[in-house]
Amino acid sequence: MALGQAGKFALVVTFPGVLAFILGIVAENKKPTGDLARKVISSSGVTSCLYPKDPTIALGSLAAICLFVSAVIGVISLIYPYEGKSISLKNLSKSTGLVAFVILSLLLFIVSEALLLWATILESVHRNHNHHGTLAGSCPTAKAGLFGGAAFMALDSTLFWLICLMLTVNARADHFGYGEEDVRGNYEDVPSAEYGPALGAHITPKV
Repeated sequence: MALGQAGKFALVVTFPGVLAFILGIVAENKKPTGDLARKVISSSGVTSCLYPKDPTIALGSLAAICLFVSAVIGVISLIYPYEGKSISLKNLSKSTGLVAFVILSLLLFIVSEALLLWATILESVHRNHNHHGTLAGSCPTAKAGLFGGAAFMALDSTLFWLICLMLTVNARADHFGYGEEDVRGNYEDVPSAEYGPALGAHITPKV
């Protein structure tokens, strides 16, 4: 059934999307602040920042990958030929609600993916280029809140893809006429039974 296939797509879209949210939150909590890095000043006056080992960069990269996978599967779920029946984008676009939610889902995905990549790359740059000529204050790190904000937007994007999937099922039902079958049936299909005379025919009226 198309509904069963759509349910499988919903699970496949949800799992990496929720995983991206969890990884983003963990990355935000694990990211060290600048005051945790140890400063080492060489004889030439160059300051080196030695950051503690943490999985922030790996978690951010995995979150970005999971979110990308969720979005790709979300797009595929819109055009997948459920029960072998394909529907054109032109017919899908007739659903105003579906078009609106697809646009919102794509916007949320782009913003959350950009934030995840920005925070991950920025954190990686600070770790690899940790030598500074003059450094006032603590060692630089990625701005606080980037991973957390991206994680919540990734979760919103996943929820919007699920709404798109439900609207796609409704659009396909309208296009292919699902649910319009005559469930009342035909009277000819009802098996007939031989009944005797009415009960009143056997009752002799009293005089």
